[in-house]
Amino acid sequence: MIFDAAIAALNRLFTAEFRAVFFKTLGLTVVVLIGLWFGVTGLFEAFALPPLQEMLPGLPQWASWLGIFAAIFAGLALALGLGLLIAPVTAVIAGFFLDDVAELVERNDYPLDPPGRALPLMTAALVSAKFLVLVVLGNLLALLLLLIPGVNIAAFFVVNGYLLGREFFEFAAMRFRTEADAKALRRRNAGTVFLAGLVIAAFLSVPLLNLLTPLFAAAMMVHLHKMVSAREDGVPLKTAGYSR
Repeated sequence: MIFDAAIAALNRLFTAEFRAVFFKTLGLTVVVLIGLWFGVTGLFEAFALPPLQEMLPGLPQWASWLGIFAAIFAGLALALGLGLLIAPVTAVIAGFFLDDVAELVERNDYPLDPPGRALPLMTAALVSAKFLVLVVLGNLLALLLLLIPGVNIAAFFVVNGYLLGREFFEFAAMRFRTEADAKALRRRNAGTVFLAGLVIAAFLSVPLLNLLTPLFAAAMMVHLHKMVSAREDGVPLKTAGYSR
C-alpha cells in the first residue's frame, strides 16, 4: 500500500501539471528571498557604523581593510543564511498549493470519485505554518540527539516520519472529512501513516529533491488516504475510481 502510494505520487511528480505548481512555488520563493536580501542589507546600511578610519583617525591605512573583510564576510554569511532558508521557505509557500496538488491527483487518478473540498485559506495557512514549525522543531531535536552516537540518523527519520506522516495524511483526509474524523482515521492507521512518513523523510533527506517534498508528500498522502478509506469501507480500490 505505502509503496504503491509512493510510486503513484512519483509518477505524477514530474508531469507538466505538477511542474507548473512547482515552478509557481519556486518563483514565489525566489521573490521572497530577494525581498529578504534587500530588506536585511537595507537594515545593515541603515545601522552601519562609519569606517574605522573616520572613527579612529589615528589608525594605519591597512586597518581599513578590516572593514572591507567584515563587509565581505557579512555578505557571505547572509547569502549562506538565505541558502539555508530555501527549503523551509519553499515548504511554507508550497503549503498554499497543496490543494492544487490534491485536486490534480484526485481528478486524474480517481475520476469516478467525488472530488475533495479545498481547505479554507486560513486552514491552509495553518497547515503550512504547522509544517514549517514541526519540521524545524523536529530537526532541532534530531540535532540535539547528534550528541548520542548511533542515534542521530534514526532520530531524524523517526521524528520527521512521525510529524510529516501525521500532518500530510490529515491534510489529505480533511478534504473529505471533518478534522476530528481525519485525526481519528489517522490514529486507527497510525502504523501505516508513520511508515509512509518515513518515506517522506527519506525524500526530504535528498538535497535539491527536498524542495519537492511538500508536493510529493501531498500527492502520496492523497493516494494513501484513498487506499486506507477503501480498505476500511471494504470497497475494492479499483471500483473507487483508481485508474492507474
